[in-house]
Amino acid sequence: MAEQRKSWLRGRVETALVKGLTRAYSTVRVDPARFLVQLRTAYRVPISGYHGVFSLEVGELDAVADSIVSSGMKVAAIEGAGFGLGGLITIVPDLGILSAITMRTIQKLSLLYGFEFNTDDEIAQLWIAAASAAGVDISRDLLEKEVVNKFVPRVIQRIAAQASAEVVEKWAGRVIPLVSSALGAALNYWFVRAWGERAKAHFRERHLQLRQRELQN
Repeated sequence: MAEQRKSWLRGRVETALVKGLTRAYSTVRVDPARFLVQLRTAYRVPISGYHGVFSLEVGELDAVADSIVSSGMKVAAIEGAGFGLGGLITIVPDLGILSAITMRTIQKLSLLYGFEFNTDDEIAQLWIAAASAAGVDISRDLLEKEVVNKFVPRVIQRIAAQASAEVVEKWAGRVIPLVSSALGAALNYWFVRAWGERAKAHFRERHLQLRQRELQN
């Protein structure tokens, strides 16, 4: 009975994540120009454009990245507490909003480390980072064989399958409304923290690789 319940919950989680991430792909986007202003004013990052981050100390970028992830975690926790009052009934809208919060956090990390997403290739690379944050390895071959409008939905499906397996054990407790409010806050907080830390590591590694390449040229 418990296994059937987990299987049912995993199916709901996977479906909700696919819908939420698909909506995030088409409608949720960080405005690079506005975020650049935020970096300069709120985070005191002394750059005039995103390429300028390559001249800063990596530790300075890491500190801002930690702050960005922390902000996303707090927003997700507040959202999770509100929707958690409904228990499992509200899991679909909760995951839709959580997907948007998570993708916006990943987009901000991408920009912070100097990677914009204006071209199809840059958009694909952003979703490779999202897959990495979910613990999914996307091969370069897959990217080269697909146009972005076909590539992204395939990546979303794989992200959702992996993420649903990762969180279903933790979210199985969202059955008692009042208890699930606190649990929803904690689980959303954990979700953004885990994905944010993995995404940070992904972009940081690419950033360092580009720095090394520039030194060699």
